[in-house]
Amino acid sequence: MGRQIHFVVDPQGWCCMGLIIFVWLYNTIFIPKVILFPHYEEGHISVMAILCYYFCSLFCIASLLRASVADPGKLPENPKIPITEQEYWELCNKCNMMRPKRSHHCSRCGHCVRRMDHHCPWINNCVGEDNHWLFLQLCFYTQILSSYTLILDFCHYYYFLPLKREKGDIFVFRHELALLRISAFMGLIILGGISGLFYTQLMGIFTDTTSIEKMSNCCEDISRPRKPWQQTFSEVFGTRWKILWFIPFRQRQPLRVPYHFANHI
Repeated sequence: MGRQIHFVVDPQGWCCMGLIIFVWLYNTIFIPKVILFPHYEEGHISVMAILCYYFCSLFCIASLLRASVADPGKLPENPKIPITEQEYWELCNKCNMMRPKRSHHCSRCGHCVRRMDHHCPWINNCVGEDNHWLFLQLCFYTQILSSYTLILDFCHYYYFLPLKREKGDIFVFRHELALLRISAFMGLIILGGISGLFYTQLMGIFTDTTSIEKMSNCCEDISRPRKPWQQTFSEVFGTRWKILWFIPFRQRQPLRVPYHFANHI
């Protein structure tokens, strides 16, 4: 589960995801070139500052790419329904296929997704049972990378010692102010948007409720927490080892979670 490559043909999604990759690429290229490497060469910062920046950048792009191509939990055409859970399955009125409860039909992708949270154009994919953990990692590392970039932009002018500029890229030297202003503007926009989204996602996991369920208000029973937060997070990330919740370079092994609600067990 979750290992199949999932590719959505959606020009709007391609544009949104391309914009995110452009912002990531811009900061990954120019922030080290304008700030990190020059200040490191003059002894103002340590090599750990550079390594931490590339570490955050790597984890950010890895979670983005994996979330965009991971199977979110697409249901097969002829799903095998366990006998003990048949009463917790229902018929989709759009694709006329049986699906477990808490699944939803995505009109953009054209199929049902297990425990679908929402369709995100920024990853050009649905956020469902099998890739929700990657989407959370994307939000988390995007916030860290944006915050780190804004801190470096600020420190470059108001904290670090002035650079001697004995050597360096002429283009970067002439357009340094414009490059950093663009970086700061993009960092503020992304940090503001992602922070709100990340908070919403965390509250949804704490209450064991998807975004679609919140908007539809179809099940009042699931609007309150029923499980410890460690359990709900472990179900999303597929492991109880909390350190693994932060690593995007692994395969998710889903815990045995029934499709029906916890109070029905």
